[in-house]
Amino acid sequence: MVLEVALIDVLEGREDEFAAAYRKAHEVLATTPGCRSVRMTRGIESASRFVLLVEWDSVDAHLDNFRATDRFGQWRGLIGPYFDGAPRVEHFNDVAV
Repeated sequence: MVLEVALIDVLEGREDEFAAAYRKAHEVLATTPGCRSVRMTRGIESASRFVLLVEWDSVDAHLDNFRATDRFGQWRGLIGPYFDGAPRVEHFNDVAV
């Protein structure tokens, strides 16, 4: 399992519209093969900053089953108009205890 973390800055004053668009776009992402869970959070100190957390079976599941498909275009078409710059996206693995 890998965790995708995306830092998303939204245009000031458009945060509620972004959140509404995300509610529509959520299912496009959540039903992607290899997607285990999806969670969007909103900043408290920075209300225009959102953090998307997605658990994937693998990085390849994210890239091949989502980014390289029409799903990504649908997703981006719904939420992309509210971006204030490109999101910063990275993948992470759990640290063993």
